[in-house]
Amino acid sequence: MKTIYLIGFMGSGKSTIGGKLGEVLIENYLDTDREIEKVYKQNIPEIFSEKGEETFRQYETAILKKVNQPIISTGGGIVERKENIHIMKQNGTIIYLATSFKEIFKRLEKDVNRPLWNKDIADRKALYNKRVHLYEKHADEIIVTDGKSPEMIVNEILMRLRNKNK
Repeated sequence: MKTIYLIGFMGSGKSTIGGKLGEVLIENYLDTDREIEKVYKQNIPEIFSEKGEETFRQYETAILKKVNQPIISTGGGIVERKENIHIMKQNGTIIYLATSFKEIFKRLEKDVNRPLWNKDIADRKALYNKRVHLYEKHADEIIVTDGKSPEMIVNEILMRLRNKNK
């Protein structure tokens, strides 16, 4: 089985869907953000504040190169490096969990652990708009998540993958 890479903006449900997809398929699942925290022994806000976003992006690429799991959820900014896109395209299928800004805003309203979200609304929207273009451009499949339960999203992913492999 080729790797399934879940991409999307922060709060789009990549970790939740990755875990549930792993349960359904009885496959190992890995979250690149959790793996970064484990390997580098710091949480993401600490890495951002002490070492900066560029160091975090370097860690992210290093982890992506090293891991080989059937299901991988990625950080929201993984698409900002061409090298990461190349790695994912070469090794699997990229599924974009498309979530509206309004829905993201609702989900992350009280979340203080996301360094790039804890900015003013204009910066949040600019980051969202910049990344949405990259997600759409590089995705093999796009799954709209607004108004859907995790189970519905997992079922849609499985259906798309089955149809793709026919």
